[in-house]
Amino acid sequence: MDSNPANKEYAQKIGVTFPLLSDWKRDVVKAYGIYDPAKSDYAMRTTFVIDKDGIIQHIKEGNDAVDPTSAIDACNLLTHKKATQ
Repeated sequence: MDSNPANKEYAQKIGVTFPLLSDWKRDVVKAYGIYDPAKSDYAMRTTFVIDKDGIIQHIKEGNDAVDPTSAIDACNLLTHKKATQ
């Protein structure tokens, strides 16, 4: 739900080169079930790793989702899995 400029700055800070979703209209957070307007106007902090086929391969929720380590590890596992197939 962060703005594109905020996502760009965050991506530079953590050193990732893949695109980060800016869900300004909250369409995706609603579809993924991580938005509860009764609790807050913000979605629960969540990182999804989605493969090239559109299948969710990894989910990290809460404060731990801010650290990209688990997402990077999941991407590395997917890359290794693909290389060995």
